[in-house]
Amino acid sequence: MPADSLMPRTESFNARVRGASHIDFKTATTGVAAKAMRNELSALVNTVKDPETKKAFDTEMQSFFYLFTRYLSERARSQELDWERIASPSEDKIVPYSKLPAADSSSLNKLAVLKVNGGLGTSMGMTGAKSALEVKDDMTFLDLTVRQIEHLNTTHRVDVPLILMTSFNTHEDTLRIIKKYANQQLRITTFNQSRYPRIFKETLLPCPRTADDDKKHWYPPGHGDLYNALTHSGVLDQLLSEGKEYLFVSNSDNLGAVVDESILQHMINTQSEFIMEVTDKTKADIKGGTLIDYEGHIRLLEVAQVPNEHIEDFKSVRKFKIFNTNNLWINLRALKRVMETEGMELDIIVNPKTTDDGQAVVQLETAAGAAIKHFNNAHGVNVPRSRFLPVKSCSDLLLIKSDIYSLQHGQLVINPNRMFETTPVIKLGDHFKKIQQFQKRFKKIPKIIELDHLTVTGDVYFGRNVTLRGTVIVVANEGQRIDIPDGCVLENRLLSGNLNMIEL
Repeated sequence: MPADSLMPRTESFNARVRGASHIDFKTATTGVAAKAMRNELSALVNTVKDPETKKAFDTEMQSFFYLFTRYLSERARSQELDWERIASPSEDKIVPYSKLPAADSSSLNKLAVLKVNGGLGTSMGMTGAKSALEVKDDMTFLDLTVRQIEHLNTTHRVDVPLILMTSFNTHEDTLRIIKKYANQQLRITTFNQSRYPRIFKETLLPCPRTADDDKKHWYPPGHGDLYNALTHSGVLDQLLSEGKEYLFVSNSDNLGAVVDESILQHMINTQSEFIMEVTDKTKADIKGGTLIDYEGHIRLLEVAQVPNEHIEDFKSVRKFKIFNTNNLWINLRALKRVMETEGMELDIIVNPKTTDDGQAVVQLETAAGAAIKHFNNAHGVNVPRSRFLPVKSCSDLLLIKSDIYSLQHGQLVINPNRMFETTPVIKLGDHFKKIQQFQKRFKKIPKIIELDHLTVTGDVYFGRNVTLRGTVIVVANEGQRIDIPDGCVLENRLLSGNLNMIEL
């Protein structure tokens, strides 16, 4: 295989470097690093024997090489955002949800729904696909999504397909799980996102030695890979040939991300090619990416892109009042145009990791929302908080499983008996971090309809039919265990290590 098959299709990186009148040290080493990487990737491609597999793998490595050369050139130019030029987006760029048109189901046949399904629930102690976790009434994330779309299809007599973007970590798992939906009123398509090599931080060379090297040497490059993977897999063309014009994208663990006909209608009415759902920031959302105005253009700003001295600014609610829910609406024809003409130049997020044997490696990732800058009339819609209900921890899971929510056609609905619009703040300590621990420590999920705040730390177990109201804090000191008995009602209580009950 000729070595130059592993070059990005744009003008070669080295040519750009040679054309510079002043080559400083960093730029010179950049050329060397790019050449070394290209050689290594060519060698990797040559470890594949089957011609078809080899071709697909080569395409994947070309995409990675293009990302890598962009990373090198940005690093050489020390390209950072100029903080002074960052402004809050103008009012016309963030449309309030209340201003959207009435729901209209006539365009649903032009819609497809995509769930980003590449995540493993490792932070919650899971080993398989996170979307297979049972979250409510014995139903998993995926069950709920299927139920919602099936209900949409049967109610409006439409054909909205579900597309699952998996990663090499979740692909097999997902294929096995979706077999059970074979008889549902719904078509499911799966495709695999890219698999990129991790690179050693010191040498900037790839960790894997062969294309089928251990899983730990590879990574899925973030949800920004969606556009590449959708195009290379043929799914984009397939959707267009079926007459689909719009794609609603969300994370599979966001239980609030249901199809919203008003947003779809607004997108059609305004001829917007890209809409990002944003919602008001609270103290809990300080890490979420935000929309900014940068030199007159709308851009996504992620915490990883913020210089250290401005992190506190970024987290404050004063300057950045909203954050990205990662619910995105994309015009498919516009996506095809962008991919064919300019290609996606998404901001690179450098994710440092340490391997099991202590080596520093780097993952180059991108975020799907960053594509907003490539589309015409792209803007944000400020949606209610109920459209952002992610399950990132067991604290989130307790809230979802509780009596605060019930299910209607796979959709979470807040209990009408809840007096307040806000949901309780729940903070479970490290003893509850893993799903197995969580299940062991709650014999049954407590009743929390009147709860404002719950903090639990230490070795604590909850019995059956426990009711929590107001503010409840349970602290088991080191070496002590607290068992909250069956039927116990705790209202505005602090329970500490020696089981003293203190009224708050």
